[in-house]
Amino acid sequence: MKLDLSLALSAPELLAAPVHAALLQLTGADRVQAAPIDPELADTAAFCAAYDVGLEQSANCVIVLGKPAGVYAACVILATTRADVNGAVRRLLGTRKASFAPMDDAVGLTGMEYGGITPIGLPADWPVYVDSRVVPVESAVIGSGRRASKIVLPGAVLASIPGVTVVEGLAL
Repeated sequence: MKLDLSLALSAPELLAAPVHAALLQLTGADRVQAAPIDPELADTAAFCAAYDVGLEQSANCVIVLGKPAGVYAACVILATTRADVNGAVRRLLGTRKASFAPMDDAVGLTGMEYGGITPIGLPADWPVYVDSRVVPVESAVIGSGRRASKIVLPGAVLASIPGVTVVEGLAL
C-alpha cells in the first residue's frame, strides 16, 4: 500500500465535517488512519492501481433508497463484490423495491462528496449494513467523505460503529 498515512483525528482537513465529528465519538478512532490521494484517482479501480491497494482491501459504501417508503441506507461491501440491492438489501429495508440513491440525494443528505461517501458520519437514522466479508479485513480502505483522501481502518472497527449491522450475503 502506497499511502502516506496519519492518524485521522490528527488530520481533520482530510475528512468531511460529518466524518470528523463522528470519529470524535467513535470507540477505536485511535486505530483509524487517513491519507491524501489524488481526487482524480478516487474511483476504486484507478485508486487501487495507483496506490497499490488490493481490491480485497478496498471497501465501497453505496447509498440505497428503498421504495416506496423513501428509506435511505448505506451498504459497505468489498470492491471484489457488488451489493445485492434487489435481494438482500431490499429485504433488509422491508420495501418492495430498492435502488442506488440519486447522486444529488446521496451527496446532499450525507454532506460528503460523491466518490468519497463513507459509513462514518452518516445520518443517525439511516441503517448501515456491512457485508460480513469486510469485518476480517485488517486494513480496510474506505472513503473519507472527500474525494481527495481515504480512510484506513480494521474491518472490526468499521463493524463496531453505532448503528452498523453486519450482514452475511449482503453482497454477491
